Amino acid sequence: MLLHGIFPPITTPFYPDGNVYYKKIESNVERYSRTPIAGLVVLGSTGESIMLSDQERREVLKIARAAAAPNKVLIAGTGVESAVETLRLTEYAAEAGYDVALIRTPHFYRKQMLPANLLAFYRTVADRSPLPVMIYNVPIFTAYDIPAEVVIELAGHPNIVALKESSGDVEKVRKMVEGTRHIKRSATVTETFEAVTPRMFAAAATGSSGDGGQLVPVGVLSGASETKPSSSAVTVVGKMKTRQKEVGFQVLIGAAQKLHPSLEAGAVGAILAFADPAPTACYEIYAAWKEGNAELARIKQERIAKAAQSVGSDLGIPGLKHGMDFNGYYGGPARLPLLPLTGDQKAEVESMLADLRN
Repeated sequence: MLLHGIFPPITTPFYPDGNVYYKKIESNVERYSRTPIAGLVVLGSTGESIMLSDQERREVLKIARAAAAPNKVLIAGTGVESAVETLRLTEYAAEAGYDVALIRTPHFYRKQMLPANLLAFYRTVADRSPLPVMIYNVPIFTAYDIPAEVVIELAGHPNIVALKESSGDVEKVRKMVEGTRHIKRSATVTETFEAVTPRMFAAAATGSSGDGGQLVPVGVLSGASETKPSSSAVTVVGKMKTRQKEVGFQVLIGAAQKLHPSLEAGAVGAILAFADPAPTACYEIYAAWKEGNAELARIKQERIAKAAQSVGSDLGIPGLKHGMDFNGYYGGPARLPLLPLTGDQKAEVESMLADLRN
């Protein structure tokens, strides 16, 4: 499955009393769907997923899925501390129509999270998961940094297709890209090399009305195939024309202030909290890099660097949510124990976002 591009990890809106404001999920997702992002992440760290009950998580997944444009890749954050609970939420996400499961590293019993534990956890989940798995490393929150060597070993599993690396360590990205370069996988894409997921493909097949399209196995769509079909071969299903693209093991990053150097190091995209208030500004860096214009990508990177650090990292979710309010999305309050910004902090966010496209 193609996971190139920019993915906002959407926030979870709340009323002032702390209840989930489900209607605002719809409006935010509908607006994101009109931007050039590749897809959406639901229930990531920025979604305050750890603050939600299991029932709230399921409802958020259902509502976001229903509101998303059909051509956007949908990634569900389903990682919980145990493999059993992770699989339960992953199975629900698959039933709801998601394309990929984003599974963070277990970390509560940190001293026991040795390579053998992580290998057993991810392999067990990947063996049973109905969705392709993306490993999620976010040491700023978990205080656990999965070793590059463990990622490289896990990348050989046919159902572990990607990694979100949020450490901000560009050299680690480079090491993992080099260490997984031998993995040869292909993904189904459109004629213009945009992502096609099993969900999209099934919808096209259902609407084909017997016009002779051929189905491609789900394993090929998810990237599980180790074969390399001809990229020039076009398959027609309904009104969709597809071809194959070699993707290998895909590394995405999670630090907007390191986007361009990470792409230069071999990353193929990013899941960026800063894309919540400023998706287009983040996408412009990726687009310039994709077009081979390194100088423009560098300029676009410098343009967001200070804001990404301050709004996206230093002020955290309350800062991101105020930035969303400022840029026309619904941010609203975070859930306690996260506190709202002060007046000075709000003014700082507004000043930094004043010239950034959203």
